[in-house]
Amino acid sequence: MPDIILDFPIKAAAARVYQAISTPAGLDQWWTAKSKGEPRVGAEYELWFGPQYDWRAKVTRCRTDAEFELELTRGDKEWVGTRVGFVLRGEGSGTLVKFRHLGWPTESEQWRVSCYCWAMYLRILRRYLEHGETVAYERRLDV
Repeated sequence: MPDIILDFPIKAAAARVYQAISTPAGLDQWWTAKSKGEPRVGAEYELWFGPQYDWRAKVTRCRTDAEFELELTRGDKEWVGTRVGFVLRGEGSGTLVKFRHLGWPTESEQWRVSCYCWAMYLRILRRYLEHGETVAYERRLDV
């Protein structure tokens, strides 16, 4: 199975990064158009990307300021059953983010598009945490 794995530093404390990757208020700043859920194992998240993309996920890993993972339970066919996760390691005043999107069934066109999109979204996450920049949802893949 192909996976998407990206490691990158963010000049922000692990607690701030964790809030941005695990809470609806944080996710809506860089990934989702709107979301609902709470960071606890077993909780369901609503991930809304538009009328045709009203997805769901279940929290499968959650350690405050250290790790957060969602398993997609409703979404595009190839995404269902995949796991999107983050492991955070504080380094001085910053954080090393170890991102993973695991469990893709094949190295498909959707997988290739997602590799690009994740790099773009994670860049927005980094800019948000380091510089306070926000990007309107509709423009996120154009910046």
